[in-house]
Amino acid sequence: MSADPFPMRDALKVLRERIPEKPEVFLVLGSGLSGLAEGVSRRVSIPFGEIPGFPEPGVAGHAGRLVSGRMGGKWVLFLAGGFHFYEGFASGVVVAPVRLAAHLGARTVILTNAAGGIAPELRPGSILLLDDHINLMGRSPLAGPEVEGEERFPDMSAPYDPELQGLALELAGEKGIPLSRGSYAAVLGPSYETPAEIRFLKAAGADAVGMSTVPEVIAARALGMRVLAFSLITNHAAGLGSAPLRHDEVLEMGRVAGGQLNELIRSLLSRLTPLSGQTPTADPSPG
Repeated sequence: MSADPFPMRDALKVLRERIPEKPEVFLVLGSGLSGLAEGVSRRVSIPFGEIPGFPEPGVAGHAGRLVSGRMGGKWVLFLAGGFHFYEGFASGVVVAPVRLAAHLGARTVILTNAAGGIAPELRPGSILLLDDHINLMGRSPLAGPEVEGEERFPDMSAPYDPELQGLALELAGEKGIPLSRGSYAAVLGPSYETPAEIRFLKAAGADAVGMSTVPEVIAARALGMRVLAFSLITNHAAGLGSAPLRHDEVLEMGRVAGGQLNELIRSLLSRLTPLSGQTPTADPSPG
């Protein structure tokens, strides 16, 4: 039996019928960043409502579709939108897109998110390359019965691929794109953090805070995928700025400041080299 009720086999059947080529890269587009998926060739767009087990998007700024196409000489599967624990979804739903991408053939995951800046140098518009993370969501997507084809106890001493990080830093330097490095704290949400919580996170070593990404990273590592992740800093965290935090302003900053991050990702795709290793071959048991 599958560890969760998500209809993985049904979803895979639909995607294999609709997507013309096996994806090499799975790219998750965070709040306000979905425009990158518009610039692909041989584009196939599949609304969430046409994929078994996918809920309709419930968060403003999340387009709610999977997009397949060519970018930077690679076949890429984009997730424009996503599912979050704060929406009440089970782990199997939250990380279903990563698991589907792995079974379709993707071996590299690039994740983006909108985050609040905690480190003083991270102002709105900054880009943070994730070196590490702190999971404060109170749950793991791997909890429960073991899922066939996944590492039960994945090593998380280096969750973000050092080779990909080095490439990102090299390309950012070539293009004159400022790129910081640091740790991301993942919280459950959906309320923004209090000033006291931000002081706690800062003391714990967090440079930015958000409500996504970490479940997907954990699932991807359990599947043997290499991972790279970026936070687009859209606001100062609570207590570090003068204005109240508002989701519509987060989205607007994502649209305005996302251009450099999109440029960096396009360059990354053109320079990526394949990852050795096996794609998961065993289709999951029906949920």
